[in-house]
Amino acid sequence: MTTGNPAATDPLWVDEILLRGRPADICLRLPDPVDRGTLRRLVTDAQARLAAAGLRPGGAAALRLPPSLAYVVNLLATWRSGAQAILLDHRLTDHEVDRALERLTPQVVVAPVRTGGGGLRIFVDVTEGVNAYTDRPAVSGHAVIQLSSGSTGPSKVIGRTAGDLVAEVHRYTRIDGVALPGERIILLPSMVHVLGLVGGLLYGLHAGVELVPPERLAGDAVLAAIAAADSPAIVLGVPFHIGLLASTRPHGPLPQFKRMTTGGELVPPAVARAFTDRHGVPLGNMYGMTEVGVIGTDLHGRHRPAIAPAPGIEVREVDGELRVSCPASPYVGLSDPTRWADGWLHTRDAGTVDPDTGLVTVRGRLDSQVSVGGLKVDLTEVEATVAALPGVAAAVVVFDGAITAYVQPDGPLSEETLDKLLAERLAGYKRPRTLRLVDQLPRTTTGKLVRSADVLRTAAT
Repeated sequence: MTTGNPAATDPLWVDEILLRGRPADICLRLPDPVDRGTLRRLVTDAQARLAAAGLRPGGAAALRLPPSLAYVVNLLATWRSGAQAILLDHRLTDHEVDRALERLTPQVVVAPVRTGGGGLRIFVDVTEGVNAYTDRPAVSGHAVIQLSSGSTGPSKVIGRTAGDLVAEVHRYTRIDGVALPGERIILLPSMVHVLGLVGGLLYGLHAGVELVPPERLAGDAVLAAIAAADSPAIVLGVPFHIGLLASTRPHGPLPQFKRMTTGGELVPPAVARAFTDRHGVPLGNMYGMTEVGVIGTDLHGRHRPAIAPAPGIEVREVDGELRVSCPASPYVGLSDPTRWADGWLHTRDAGTVDPDTGLVTVRGRLDSQVSVGGLKVDLTEVEATVAALPGVAAAVVVFDGAITAYVQPDGPLSEETLDKLLAERLAGYKRPRTLRLVDQLPRTTTGKLVRSADVLRTAAT
């Protein structure tokens, strides 16, 4: 999928894998329908604008756009130009963006000059501008550069080739339970990050599945998007969205609601039960990483919390850590054998692989194991216990010299009440030494809870 120039991608894959199809077929509904003929025309027009601003094959375009038709069009236009797309979440600060641009040296930067719609809009109306930045070639031969979510520390710079993306799109077509032609994906996660990008946008375009982002990030808006057509709908989201839907009561039957699939961090059992009790549809589970995309799935919810490795992916457990087959290092400018070595990605996730079934169970972060008074404590267990308490909306447990729990209440709650409830549920050495109530726990741009002790301390002040 690469040309002789290692920094260029073959633009033919965009038309062959993503844009092929009948011109009248609807691929996006925003809420007005966008058919393939219109999308191809918009992509061609964007290519001309990018070229006029200085984008060349083998170069890179940095996209600092919110979820929008403009984002989709400029992403596909960049790849169709034989260039690298650097995806910068629109919620990053100017300081964070400037640091990324200085390191990755794109030829052009695409950013909004006007944005319409409220803050809760999932897709917004964007008029974009294209500005020249440098005349340098891309820093690597990858088709896409993404920044990791940074839930546990600084973001990593991760690159994936066109071949990687095509292989993952084809991998999705072999997974039991994904949306099929004639069905819809109700798309909630950001397309800047891997789940929304590949599992939503790229797979949907390739498979001929209509992508429907709700108008707002609200439970009633998601249910309205499901009800807007008669065709079956699969909701794609992260654990935050499960909680949103679990607390939203439908106004009537929704026979179109086929299932929900979630990726990202582990879903607390209480949240999963609340969702299935409310909506009566399967809650599928997906495990993946920005570095390799989808790793394993259980889209019918039959094996929770275990998942089956995705087709073509090998997972092994070494000293309690999950490792995933990955032929080449995905990191740009990083040579760290503790992250990738000899064709294996070190996930830094704790887990097990069943020797008989091959099912994989993710136990949480490997660094969640701490020693308290010579006794081992799994912070994942403590956090799950805290999060399941009545009156708790979300919780993060860290070890900051001692076990500390940061708790976002869901209604009236006191530290004394929390401590009393935990004393009934956890051994003394497992209980948090400090309980901190926080109005709103900080989250990453992908909706994951931030686990940096410094950030959490600041949020609690």
